[in-house]
Amino acid sequence: MNWEESYQKGEVIWDRGAPSPPMKQYLERYPARGRALVPGCGHGHEVALAVEHGLDAIGLDIAPTGIAEARALYPKIADRFVVGDLFNPAPELRGVFDVVLEHTCLSGLRPSLRASYRRGIDLTLKPGGLLIGVWFINPDLDPDEEGPPFPFPVPDLTALFADGYEIVDDYVPAVAFDVRAGRERVRVLRRAG
Repeated sequence: MNWEESYQKGEVIWDRGAPSPPMKQYLERYPARGRALVPGCGHGHEVALAVEHGLDAIGLDIAPTGIAEARALYPKIADRFVVGDLFNPAPELRGVFDVVLEHTCLSGLRPSLRASYRRGIDLTLKPGGLLIGVWFINPDLDPDEEGPPFPFPVPDLTALFADGYEIVDDYVPAVAFDVRAGRERVRVLRRAG
């Protein structure tokens, strides 16, 4: 998938114009602190949400147009949006985050890239840090459609983070965007210290 081309064409069907309802609910219930990374931040809704909840958040995206649009949408926090690659994060982004907020980044990646995603999380998240994820488990795809978004069954999520992470919280959220109701899972993981 060419993410930059998608932003240039305005084909950003994953963007709902607001932060993830389950992420919002989670941060309201369980305040997180410290530096936060939002990989694949797109238009930056979760970055704005994180800042609103007191996190020192940075949004990272590989698509320059997505980052430019995030800066335009959220001019007061424009400096928090960075063009970059989670698979090869800049030195200043390595090992410095207390929290990673996941929403739609992994679901946009082909299953063959999941190990690279995990490596990117390992490179950026501090030991003892939290990976707070709203994982898109079961997208509504046509029978002949493979994605994105790509289905991510719970056993695959468990396997991806089985080594080096412990499950802190895990549930099907009661709130969601209409098209994602019952198709997501909140799972919070703590990286081993």
